[in-house]
Amino acid sequence: MVLSRGDEYPIHQTPEPVAYSGTDRNFYDRYFFNGYAPDGIEFFALAFGVYPHLDVADAHFCVIRDGVQHCIHASRELGMERMELSVGPINIEIIEPLHKIRVSVAETDGISAQFEFSGRAFPIEEPRFTHRIGPRTFMDYTRMTQNGGYTGEITVDGDTRRLADGTLGTRDRSWGVRPVGARDTQPMPGVPAPTFFWQWTPINLPSGSVFWHKNAHPDGTNWNSRAAWVPLGGGIDDVVEGEGRLTSTLKSGSRWPSSAQLQLNVPGAPDSIQLTPQSRFQMRGLGYTSPDWGHGQHQGPLKVAREDIGLEELNPLQPENLHVQMICNAAASNGETGIGILEQLILGPYAPLGLKEYFDGGS
Repeated sequence: MVLSRGDEYPIHQTPEPVAYSGTDRNFYDRYFFNGYAPDGIEFFALAFGVYPHLDVADAHFCVIRDGVQHCIHASRELGMERMELSVGPINIEIIEPLHKIRVSVAETDGISAQFEFSGRAFPIEEPRFTHRIGPRTFMDYTRMTQNGGYTGEITVDGDTRRLADGTLGTRDRSWGVRPVGARDTQPMPGVPAPTFFWQWTPINLPSGSVFWHKNAHPDGTNWNSRAAWVPLGGGIDDVVEGEGRLTSTLKSGSRWPSSAQLQLNVPGAPDSIQLTPQSRFQMRGLGYTSPDWGHGQHQGPLKVAREDIGLEELNPLQPENLHVQMICNAAASNGETGIGILEQLILGPYAPLGLKEYFDGGS
């Protein structure tokens, strides 16, 4: 049987049931959220992924307190039912599409959360991400991104804290093809190891939201990049696109950003924004580059576990620690100040930052 709840809704894209998503085994469908207090001290994030052709769903929740990143990981077999938005203790509820979403984490090993996201403006659609390594499709996906505010509370080991007034953040939805599940062992002729460069800066300013991202080749040339501006409360017709350029430095002995300045050529947006990192979030807590909880890996019918990551104890050049989000103060050239994220992942050489080996660090 392949009929599922989704077949009751007018959302089909092919003549087949919703349980099927084309033919690529790496197709995925993902929710992502992050949030931060106005002072940037407390940070939380959640990711939820569905992998229809691997028949797996997984979800992760993290919160940082006192220098420790507390994580809940969960994975289950999908049973070909894509409309059930829960994995173990983690649940997503769509209250108002494209605007309001409720998330809950039932108490698990001392961690629980309930929070609601409301968009500050209409979400943006980023350019389609299509990247091939030789003849092989490495990525082919679409993503929408939206800044917004949060209300709710988070509990860690009996310490319940309501989200501070003015807690902001970003959520995105992406779907398409990425490397997921068990790694493909078929070698790619002429490519001993794939390289990857990624930077992403969703920024909340009082008057609106700035978005910029860059995927690049090892010599620094872009293969996907764009900047966008959406004024506070703006609708779909108020999204303005343009170009941007980020100049950044690396923390010595790491591939983590230590400072950055974003130059923008987008009508309505500031001409430049200085980003000053205040704290660091390890994306492995959400499954990205995780050796134990990688996206789409089969963990059995249901598996749930807690992990605590001491952020000051990490080797920055271990592969699972390369992918980070830096919570940044944002000082705009128009006098506004805000807060946002600088996400970065660099695998392999990258000439503009002086990286020559696969895992060397900044000088």
